[in-house]
Amino acid sequence: MLTSSPSTSLRHPRRTYRIAVSATFLLQGLCFSTWAARIPTVQQQLGLSDTELGGVLLAVPVGSMASLPLSGWLVARYGSRQLTLLGLFLYAAFLPLLGLATSVPVLLGALVLFGLASNMANISINTQAVGVEALYGKSIMARFHGLWSLAGFAGAAIGSFMISHAIAPLPHFLLIAAVVIGGLLIARPFLLPADAPREANAPIFVLPDKSLLLLGVLAFCSLLCEGTMFDWSGVYFRKVVQADKDLVGVGFAAFMSTMAAGRFVADWFTDRFGRQRTLVLSGLLEALGLALAVLLPGVVPATVGFMLVGLGVSSVVPLVYGAAGRSKTMSPGVALAAVSTVGFAGFLLGPPVIGLVAGATSLRVSFGLIALMGLAVAGLARRAEVE
Repeated sequence: MLTSSPSTSLRHPRRTYRIAVSATFLLQGLCFSTWAARIPTVQQQLGLSDTELGGVLLAVPVGSMASLPLSGWLVARYGSRQLTLLGLFLYAAFLPLLGLATSVPVLLGALVLFGLASNMANISINTQAVGVEALYGKSIMARFHGLWSLAGFAGAAIGSFMISHAIAPLPHFLLIAAVVIGGLLIARPFLLPADAPREANAPIFVLPDKSLLLLGVLAFCSLLCEGTMFDWSGVYFRKVVQADKDLVGVGFAAFMSTMAAGRFVADWFTDRFGRQRTLVLSGLLEALGLALAVLLPGVVPATVGFMLVGLGVSSVVPLVYGAAGRSKTMSPGVALAAVSTVGFAGFLLGPPVIGLVAGATSLRVSFGLIALMGLAVAGLARRAEVE
């Protein structure tokens, strides 16, 4: 682990490391979106109802949550470069297992492994990004996450092509696995050799301090909102907005587009106005967008509202992860794992909470409650140590 200058022992220009780490974000996003694009196909092949599918899909976060403490320790012990190579390789290698699953138990086991490798790659790749950000001395984390979002669009487009040409998931998954592993081999020599510096003699693991817990709660609030948008935006447009069949997906597309675009301007905005102001504005945009969709549930205002939500959530997680990686009380990988553990719980809890509240009241009421999470982000950001 580095304990002095972040440029110690670097063989390549910093831009080379940035490109290599950018490639790992692209590869991880491609792997994730490839599976997501074929979920309906797998559901049909196994004859799963929507309720059964929802239960099966919980296996991914189970694997992710189980690997969080382990991933942080492994990054701290062996460095993010080694774990990036291992995590991404396993992520790609486990992808074809999902296409081989011919029964629910087999699919569940494959999804747990897929989730475990996903989080292993996520923690290590973000730790690499923290190191590259330290080389630049300015905020660049959001652009890395923007590349992940772009890869999501690419994976969705490839998936649509495969479905339209009646190509089964297994050959599709094998192709993408080969692409990811090949890309990883190309990027391998140019990954950052050591992580961002930390305090000399700082322990590998200590209990998260107040500042890290606050960052985790910030991530929790924003990811709760993000998880809601991922799973419920189409349902909201169908049931509340009552959009035509061809327009049901507009809300989700609007959200995803501005979330991706926002990540490419968030770093510029952050350098100009500061991390704290950016987080406050992000929370207010989340709240405003959801309030607009709740109060004026027409196609146009709801679409604009979802676009504002996308802009709002775009910068929160990158900024929080960047702040966690600069922790002076624990190594970057362990700090990221600690914050991710709290934050990812929000991503998991958002969709079921929406369902429970909607069942007891209405979908509009549940979305209104999620808007409060945006206000919480804005309020907590004023107290968080992010600069």
